[in-house]
Amino acid sequence: MRSNGGADNGKKLKMNIRQPDHLNLLCDLGELTSIVTGESDIETFLALTTELVAKHLKAHVCSIYLFNSDDGDLVLKATRGLNPDAVNRVRMKPGEGLVGLCFSENRILREGDATQSPGFKFFSDAGEEPFNAFLCVPIRQGVEKVGVLVVQHRQIDHFTRFDERALKTAATQLAGAVENARLLMTLAPDKETAHPAPNLPAFIRGKANATGVAQGQVRPSSRNRKALLLEPDRSGKSYTLTEFTEALDKTVKELRQLQDKFSASLPESASLIFTAHFMMLKDKNFTGKMANRINGGENAVAVIQDIARTYIRIFATSPHAYMQEKAVDVEDLSIRLLANLKDAGPGSPTGKGTIAVAQDLYPSDILKLVADGVQGIVLAGGGITSHVTILSRSLGLPLIITDDTRFMDLPPDTRLLLDGSQGNIFINPDQKTLDLFTTKARAEKQAKSHAMKETTQTLDGKRVRLLANINLLSETRLANELKAEGVGLYRTEFPFLIRSGFPSEDEQYLIYKKLFDQTSHMAVTTVRTLDAGGEKTLSYAGAAKEANPVLGLRSIRFTLKYREVFEAQIRAILRAGTGCSNIRLMFPLISSIDEFLQAKEVVSTCARDLEIEEIHHVENIEIGMMVELPSVLPLIDEFAQLADFFAVGTNDFVQYMTGTDRANKLVADLYLPHHPAVSRGIKAIADAGRTHGIEVSVCGEMAHDPRYIPFLLGAGIQTLSVDPQFLPLVQETVMAIRMDEAKAYAKRLLKETRISGAEAVLKTRPRILES
Repeated sequence: MRSNGGADNGKKLKMNIRQPDHLNLLCDLGELTSIVTGESDIETFLALTTELVAKHLKAHVCSIYLFNSDDGDLVLKATRGLNPDAVNRVRMKPGEGLVGLCFSENRILREGDATQSPGFKFFSDAGEEPFNAFLCVPIRQGVEKVGVLVVQHRQIDHFTRFDERALKTAATQLAGAVENARLLMTLAPDKETAHPAPNLPAFIRGKANATGVAQGQVRPSSRNRKALLLEPDRSGKSYTLTEFTEALDKTVKELRQLQDKFSASLPESASLIFTAHFMMLKDKNFTGKMANRINGGENAVAVIQDIARTYIRIFATSPHAYMQEKAVDVEDLSIRLLANLKDAGPGSPTGKGTIAVAQDLYPSDILKLVADGVQGIVLAGGGITSHVTILSRSLGLPLIITDDTRFMDLPPDTRLLLDGSQGNIFINPDQKTLDLFTTKARAEKQAKSHAMKETTQTLDGKRVRLLANINLLSETRLANELKAEGVGLYRTEFPFLIRSGFPSEDEQYLIYKKLFDQTSHMAVTTVRTLDAGGEKTLSYAGAAKEANPVLGLRSIRFTLKYREVFEAQIRAILRAGTGCSNIRLMFPLISSIDEFLQAKEVVSTCARDLEIEEIHHVENIEIGMMVELPSVLPLIDEFAQLADFFAVGTNDFVQYMTGTDRANKLVADLYLPHHPAVSRGIKAIADAGRTHGIEVSVCGEMAHDPRYIPFLLGAGIQTLSVDPQFLPLVQETVMAIRMDEAKAYAKRLLKETRISGAEAVLKTRPRILES
């Protein structure tokens, strides 16, 4: 703090050590933020914010700059003290001027005389000439950069460290409301704040994660759909209680139709996907309260919005993850109700025949998109889990990932064509392109059903067994059509992921019984026990948040800890397998012999209990394990003496061998299936299986990749288990290889100690047909 001496300096010093009244500031801000959930316009909210902060900090100027992600500018959106005509006109890039520097570096800036700072940038339109003292703090909502809150004063050195704390407190308190304001300004229909259609080329190559071809108009984005819930109703229409009741009935009917559709096509879902929705539609404190207020003369749209936002806020702020998920249910239901009240206007969630564009997805999101009739998905700049990929494939839903976030702002009338096999996205394709892909899709569908032979062997007659990975019961039909010899992996986690609580033993029994009935003619049906945790978190399990969930309480560790859950699943599998001779059981993510023996003991205990209870169940079931962790390799021979079979889950095996999270963009390029340690590990597993006379299969993504199939065969793997749609390609690849060439190739690859050397050998793999 500077002091220039003189009689007035004591007064200045006294002023500079004043402490703002934080308590009153917080109380006033708390009252102010409630405005954003009312019907006041956003400009008024921001203007009142600047007035309040300026008053408490005794500042001549207070301004709010918000970040516009479309053009990358910080824009002056409200001010008290500067030229009001500068609003929406003063703009700067992050890093430009003191405001831009505060935003880009995420730090508080305080200048006694801003005009003397080398970072100061003067805007003639703003009228900043008389103001010297400058203080700004970044506004952030979580990791999201929202904008900058600025105060200015005529007197040099007016602001103190206490003002820094007060302004930082204000920014923190306002962050959520200001972010909502920014969202609402984005949603506003007036031309000044509307987003122009992004300038995208006619063709973009992304990363394919689920194959197939899909076309349709862009489904209204979540941002546009949320407009129904967040925007004040400008139609001026007054809806009656009768109209509200009709909208309610229409919503119930709509959900029942979707539920019936899922119960038929996805038995795993039973009737639970929209259970929370149905309960809320009958809740007197939810729709009942809406009806009472509408009957009392209040605007129907405003009532639905108000009550919905109250519930969303309550659920979203709960410390329990499963309660937080209820906020999504309330949002989805309320948007459906509002859309039906307004007779399915532009923001309707209906998506039949459309392409969804999203930034992140969970398995439950995929199911709801399918329920709405979505044909394909573009994931723009977000994250994806392997189970979202798996589920998309299982549902025949093309999924393409792109880093281009401009897709989020495509207008709803934009037509997209997705080529899932290549990862290509065509934007507003011409009719010639559409016809070409329609013909191609029809030809591929016809070819799939006729191309598969009963058995698979290499060019020189060596037998290779092809099994199917089944994620949803609906896939067994395709597996049968494509002549899969068995089920190498049935993933049991989806019935757990799409529910709001653990499925009971009887619920699981019905699912497994259908699976076994549909695959009774196959050589084997292998059921993997619950593989929860990691990226497949069960919010209702009540587990503590883990710093590193991939290395935490997941898979077999989870089920051994929650033994009652494990026993319910094992009992259901044993009961459902009554009379079947082809059922096998497999444990995921085994890390020690102790774990494997503990898991086997649970099976023995369940079988004994069923025997005592005189309940029919399968006896003498084969028990195997997934090989996914490095800790297994030094003990692989001992494991081979205990297990009836091995399945190498290469997705996790590569991840753990290389210490790489493949969902993390920063290190995804280090996830290398051809890493020398991975290759040698697979060879060691295959050798142990051969020595001890047990089957070794590969059921991860390497099993359907033509680049790696020659190595797998050459290393001694004779069973490949893949998602059904990959069976024709895998059979074609295997039948184009000579086993002696594959062995020689694998030998060369196994000699390499460097990744660069392995990549060079990879380019010399046996010539195969890669369609």
